[in-house]
Amino acid sequence: MAEQKVLNVGIDFGTSKSVIACDNGLRICVPSYVGFPKDTISKKMLGKDVLFGEEALKHRLALDLYRPLDVGVLKYSSEPEKFPAEYRQTTDIARRLLEHLINLVTEGKPEEYSIRGVIGTPALATQKNNQALIEIAEGLLDSVLIASEPFAVAFGLNMLNNTLIIDIGAGTTDLCRMHGSFPTEEDQITASKAGDYVDQVLFSLVANKYPEANFTVNMIKNFKEDNAVISGNDEKLLITLPIKGKPTELDVTDELKQACRSIVVEIVAGIDHLVSTYDPEFQDELKENIILAGGGSQIIGLREEIERHMNESLGYGKVRKVTDSVYAGANGALMLCKEMPEEYWSELNQPA
Repeated sequence: MAEQKVLNVGIDFGTSKSVIACDNGLRICVPSYVGFPKDTISKKMLGKDVLFGEEALKHRLALDLYRPLDVGVLKYSSEPEKFPAEYRQTTDIARRLLEHLINLVTEGKPEEYSIRGVIGTPALATQKNNQALIEIAEGLLDSVLIASEPFAVAFGLNMLNNTLIIDIGAGTTDLCRMHGSFPTEEDQITASKAGDYVDQVLFSLVANKYPEANFTVNMIKNFKEDNAVISGNDEKLLITLPIKGKPTELDVTDELKQACRSIVVEIVAGIDHLVSTYDPEFQDELKENIILAGGGSQIIGLREEIERHMNESLGYGKVRKVTDSVYAGANGALMLCKEMPEEYWSELNQPA
């Protein structure tokens, strides 16, 4: 038997999107949805027992559709003993999603590789959640390490000193200050207001303004991802929604800006805390290096809005966005995976 090739992977296992980057050059992003045919008719039509990502969303009316993560962590992982059946179902679905990612990057031949990976999680994810991810990865990854997602972003950018990373995902917004070593709990903040929260706020605002319109959160989410804005755009933002079955253009400019602005208060409060509790000799440098990452970093005007708040509360602030909001976390996790010493992976693989 030929010797297995080592494959390093970085994984951003997200609430809305799951991303994998590998040192074989492949990078893949899959919406974090898993669907199972509802009955024999749907199974016959689809010809599959399970569907993932965009394909699952496309056929969601014929499926029992699941997202295994909520607010950035596995559902029920904080109290698995209270919901044993639901927790088992969640871990099974999450394992299927992880296996799907691995199959995509190995072209369906994972047995040809010795796969070691780093999986990113929210900054303050519980130990139970992280342990559950390790157990899910068993048999799919030969070695696995769990890392804070904003730390992975910082590692990938090589910004490991006097830097504050703000990673705005679907389930959580994670803030992490870097000071040249592994961040501690005191260096990190996880806020629950993120992309999904914006979707819910926008859904409610549009429903209140246009009560006759018929739409779903998914329709609102897709519109937001293409048009998210707080300021700096004077164009009217029109969404086409059915009213009594007729597609109708509706002005949601103010509603979209209000919904996107709804996450700012928690973000700037987190920045104020992490800056004001930092070593005073290095606070100015920290304020110079605020980095926005994650899908929420692309909201037009968010960078300027945060800088404005920092100028008011901290006297100064300089905010930048990552150039690759989709893959920054997975790329950093991959770099961390590749740069871990070989002896570390060897020790990790030793029997307990």
